[in-house]
Amino acid sequence: MDSDWRYSVERMNLRVGSLKILLRAYGSHLNEDGTPEHSAESIYACAHDWVSHGNPTTEGILKFYDENYL
Repeated sequence: MDSDWRYSVERMNLRVGSLKILLRAYGSHLNEDGTPEHSAESIYACAHDWVSHGNPTTEGILKFYDENYL
């Protein structure tokens, strides 16, 4: 197992929770041509950055996404 704190069980669970929230909020938005409005890359990057910044909960992640990935 990697000893990097960002990949501890606790942090990985936070990453899962973050992805669930982000995908629920942004994952189904489509452009008029049917392409995703929000890329999977931006959603996953946001979850990774959220966890890597040491946030202890998912509270505020949608605002973080709006401010940094839109």
